[in-house]
Amino acid sequence: MATELTGGLSPMQAFAVVGAAGVGAQWLAWRFRLPAIVLMLAAGLFLGPVTGIFVPARDIGDIIPPMIALAVAVILFEGGLTLSFKKLADARPAVRRLVYIGAPLGWVLSSLTLVFVAGLGWESAIVFGGIMIVTGPTVIAPLLRQAKLTSRPAQTLQWEGIVNDPIGALVAVVALEIVLVRNTGVTWGEALAQLMLGIGFAVVIGVVAGYLLVQAFRRGWVPEYMKVPLLFVAVLGVFAGSDSLLHESGLLAVTVMGLVIANADLPSYHELHRFKEHATILLVSGVFILLAAGIEFDTLAQLDWLRAGLFVAAVVLVARPLTIMTSLIGSNLPMKERWLIALTGPRGVVLVAVSGIFAERLVAEGIDDGALIAPLAFVLVLVTVVLHGFTLAPIARRLGLTSGEKPGLLVVGGSVFATSLAKALEKADVNVLITDTNRDHLRTARAAGIQTFYGDILGEAAEHNVEFIAYGAILAASDNDAYNTLVATDLAPEFGRENIWQLARHKEDRARHALPTQLGGQTIDGNRTLAQYLDLLAEGWIFRTTRLTEEYRLDDWREAREGAIPLAVVQGGQMWFVGSDEDLVDKPDIRIVSMLPPEIAERIERENEAQAKPQQKAKQVARAEAEAVKRGKGNGSVEGGAATEQAEELQEELKDDPELIETEGDASDGKTPREDAPQRDPDAGLTDEEAEAPSDEKKNQKP
Repeated sequence: MATELTGGLSPMQAFAVVGAAGVGAQWLAWRFRLPAIVLMLAAGLFLGPVTGIFVPARDIGDIIPPMIALAVAVILFEGGLTLSFKKLADARPAVRRLVYIGAPLGWVLSSLTLVFVAGLGWESAIVFGGIMIVTGPTVIAPLLRQAKLTSRPAQTLQWEGIVNDPIGALVAVVALEIVLVRNTGVTWGEALAQLMLGIGFAVVIGVVAGYLLVQAFRRGWVPEYMKVPLLFVAVLGVFAGSDSLLHESGLLAVTVMGLVIANADLPSYHELHRFKEHATILLVSGVFILLAAGIEFDTLAQLDWLRAGLFVAAVVLVARPLTIMTSLIGSNLPMKERWLIALTGPRGVVLVAVSGIFAERLVAEGIDDGALIAPLAFVLVLVTVVLHGFTLAPIARRLGLTSGEKPGLLVVGGSVFATSLAKALEKADVNVLITDTNRDHLRTARAAGIQTFYGDILGEAAEHNVEFIAYGAILAASDNDAYNTLVATDLAPEFGRENIWQLARHKEDRARHALPTQLGGQTIDGNRTLAQYLDLLAEGWIFRTTRLTEEYRLDDWREAREGAIPLAVVQGGQMWFVGSDEDLVDKPDIRIVSMLPPEIAERIERENEAQAKPQQKAKQVARAEAEAVKRGKGNGSVEGGAATEQAEELQEELKDDPELIETEGDASDGKTPREDAPQRDPDAGLTDEEAEAPSDEKKNQKP
């Protein structure tokens, strides 16, 4: 029983509590890798019905409905801003089937489940059934990253959630319009005319508002610093204006406006996209805390828990699998991937937020069972998030659709340094992918059996061919300092700045060439450039992977490898680069990837003469690449293939002895585990003949 706080909170205190609880729950979820929605639900229930610290109706009062309505408007606008028709057209056939067939079929099956299992009337069922199309894109992404699914099912699930997010909201809005018009008591003809008028009115307002914003942004009528504030005000204005002229048309209008802006190909789209992400996190947190805190145990007691349990079971075991398996008939997905997608359908915050406002609207129109929508939504979200959070990874492993437990590193820039680092990290069971926009730069990596991707890592081709979810960190190490900075800055929001690393730039230590801290990535201890690392390799430095044991600790390694440069540390399923001595961990089974000086390298080479010849060739390639990078001075002007002949010779020698990595303390069995690589090599199907033939000038160029 709730112990209600005497007098309650002031509105200012209430807003502070909501903000702290919502954002705090999301941070804790990120910190401990838990579903954010579960923690937000627990926080809301604790503040509201359990303790009575925050009771929305008491502490905020009449402003709750308009607050939630405006927040949902921004959330739906965010959904529309996410849906690009171009990306939908380029999406895999399976995704298009899940949208064109799965969305309407899911609406029908969900509505039938609500009527015949949950016991709702058809008015509430078709509205709630429309919202249930949304599978929770904000919930799916963390689950996929945690489960480490292989590329195809992961991308299919993620794209389904992104695309169906606005579609589900749009269907729910249309369904609500149908119910509201029908309840006015007019004839079917009049009801249809009124419905078409309402939809048409909202569409026109949304299109006009979106078009005007696009033209204002494109023609420079709005300064850059005012674009985000203007966009936010426009969303509120369109929603309020449309809704005041025709009830419930505002939600549809802002969704359409988002669609128009998303498909206008604006240069400032990324800034707008980040705005909607930040705004959505705040609003979703606030709305969810408000709704959870406002739940009363008396309302939950109204549920027939047997029916509610059967409803959730029917959705998870019947409606969702039937929708997916029917939609994917005739697709090229293997059956095990279809089953994984069919058994994965977590619902998220958008479902709870939108259902809450629609439930209130239905109750206001005299549809009593609309009051059951909110508690049913809570139960459905809670069960599906917890269920899939604990079962997705085991099911995927059972079906053989996981990337394994290996940490992953994506290296941008092909060079002998990148290849040698990748080989050393593979000894520590790290999955490495090397990418470069110049295919000649990838010759050495391909010769060593490293996975490669030829193309721009920021391009659309990479979205469809690179399994980003398998890589937890990025190292920007190309011969173009500006490109390295661009990659690190652009991918930081997605991967987290703590997981983005970059080799030092030329002249970075000079004040006039220094960049702000928000640009680029973290630098490795020593702050060396690519040319400096290549110089070390040319002088005879080598990469080695060492595993610490109970008998062989960090101090022993430092004593035996005096002068070594530690670069990375691998522990279990995690990998990080060494930014300072504090990053070196003295624990058994820790693996240290380092560069060893020539005197130690020579001693190892004498002990292992079979490796001497390829190592000498690697020195020549590194020396040629270092000179090429120095000529380009980090601006990307180095012509590809500068060391092609040496790389080809090295490739032939590596065929006889591909292992250049020495280990300590039983760190490896000496075999590179290529058979269980977490993704296919994006360039595996390409041959040298498929690349552009080098020009005569390049053929005759001497390194």
